[in-house]
Amino acid sequence: MSWEKAVRRVVPYVPGEQPQDKNIIKLNTNECPYPPAPGVRKLLESMKYEDMRLYPDPEASVLVDALSKYYSVPEDQIFVGVGSDDVLSMAYLTFFNSDKPILFPDITYSFYDVWAELYKVPYKKIPLDDDFRINFEDYYEEKHPNGGVIIANPNAPVGIYEPVSKLEELVKHNRNSVVIIDEAYIDFGGESALPLIKKYDNILIVQTFSKSRAMAGMRIGYAFGSKKLIGYMKDAKFSFNSYTMNRPSLDLGVAAIEDDAYFKATCAKIVATRERVKKELQSLGFSFPDSKANFIFAKHYKVSGEELFLALKKEGIYVRHWSTDRIYNHLRITIGTDEEMDKLIAFLKDYLS
Repeated sequence: MSWEKAVRRVVPYVPGEQPQDKNIIKLNTNECPYPPAPGVRKLLESMKYEDMRLYPDPEASVLVDALSKYYSVPEDQIFVGVGSDDVLSMAYLTFFNSDKPILFPDITYSFYDVWAELYKVPYKKIPLDDDFRINFEDYYEEKHPNGGVIIANPNAPVGIYEPVSKLEELVKHNRNSVVIIDEAYIDFGGESALPLIKKYDNILIVQTFSKSRAMAGMRIGYAFGSKKLIGYMKDAKFSFNSYTMNRPSLDLGVAAIEDDAYFKATCAKIVATRERVKKELQSLGFSFPDSKANFIFAKHYKVSGEELFLALKKEGIYVRHWSTDRIYNHLRITIGTDEEMDKLIAFLKDYLS
């Protein structure tokens, strides 16, 4: 058909499986194993359904105000969107318009190259080293002139966290382009690069409610940057869609932020379980980078990743596996409840014996 010649064709991002069977143990999409804060449930039960006929606030003011107070960042330096995917996509659309390639690791969040293909942004993947670490000097503009840089920290799917000092050097060496730091997993053991927005006008820090705040189903993401940077993003956003955030997500997001004690306790439980499971996996012959996220990126010394993935799935335990070069023998295992992780370890002990 002649009209197909004008179609923008893209190979889409493939998310982890979302099985409908509630009896399976779901450790494949890095969701929080615990429910949202109690205040979220209380507010959800009292919401007025008749208000759904009204448009939401296009400025998302209540959520921006809550984020501003919690993180001590001015409101005009905050951008919110429908999950961090929406925020990152809008950042691509806004900032990555050079004929120079954007740079990101060869092993990282696999949506990065999909957005580049969608928006026709040139890009270059920089290989991680043999230990799955980022060599930051490879991203300096004097070595690789670029139209932007995006780094996940901790990096997914490997889980490695890099110190803020390295990120600051990255920004210092890329003052002619925007540097995006994707901190989807920062609450599980790392220090946020958020303070850098006070020193540099070309860094964007992106976070999400989907992992540590147990709100993946509400799709809430946000970003911090200089007033000028966020202003440009808002201009692009309002030229694309005035009403990205729905009414429930705004109010429920505020309720999640307000219960800081629950948030911190939940993160602490996940971290404690992660550290315990690391030791148990090591005793079974697995090796992995030192994860600071809510998952472990594990490889067995003898049994292939695909074999273990299929055996676990048959048992009703879902983990994530890729057939990609360099990581085809690895499994990304989300940290679930202690009970779920005990069942995983028990199965692996039996299977590997």
